[in-house]
Amino acid sequence: MMVMTDPTVLLRGAGLRSTAPRRAVLEALLTRPHATVTDLSQAMDGQLSNQTIYNALDDLATSGLVRRIEPAGSPTRYETRVGDNHHHLVCRSCGTVVDVDCHTGEAPCLRPASHPGFAHVDEAELIWWGMCTACEEKRSVP
Repeated sequence: MMVMTDPTVLLRGAGLRSTAPRRAVLEALLTRPHATVTDLSQAMDGQLSNQTIYNALDDLATSGLVRRIEPAGSPTRYETRVGDNHHHLVCRSCGTVVDVDCHTGEAPCLRPASHPGFAHVDEAELIWWGMCTACEEKRSVP
């Protein structure tokens, strides 16, 4: 399966104008999964203000080109892997985030015991926490 990576084509396909800030943010995200605004600003050598990056990310998320993830105690992160049912694993020590494919494959992979006031439930967002191999190895070295 070929994945489209041309920011202009992706933006126009999502019904957005292809502006320089949106292209720059999307291009940076395509090679930096789970990036924070700080990560993106550094990747672009501070050429865009944080507010401009936030505005572009909001447009990209609203259009469905970008997914926003918010692990507890961590800055909001953004990724371009959208349109599938996957979850995340976060290292408690260094904050590394990796994608984890859903075991069941279709949403929602978990259902609440009840859903008072809701007609239906169509999605569950899971975040697992643990220690990545690199951090675990650092901890075990005397």
